[in-house]
Amino acid sequence: MQEMSRSGTAGEHRLDALIADLWWRVRLLNTDILEEEAKAGVFDALAPTYPLLALNLRARRDNLVATIGMLEQRANSVSEAA
Repeated sequence: MQEMSRSGTAGEHRLDALIADLWWRVRLLNTDILEEEAKAGVFDALAPTYPLLALNLRARRDNLVATIGMLEQRANSVSEAA
């Protein structure tokens, strides 16, 4: 049986689970953005009548995607070091 250390396999699995959860949240935000756009009938984020909630959701989504990118880089460097 393989022993799991904090910095080894168990940590990699937790990081993978976190990344998967964040991608799930990105998909939820995408759905919410599309719903707000459909309600307003405006799909261009640069339009003056674009819903403010959709703009805020886009910003949250973009921040999450950036965070996921950094976490994926960390996961790759951890797996390469192992």
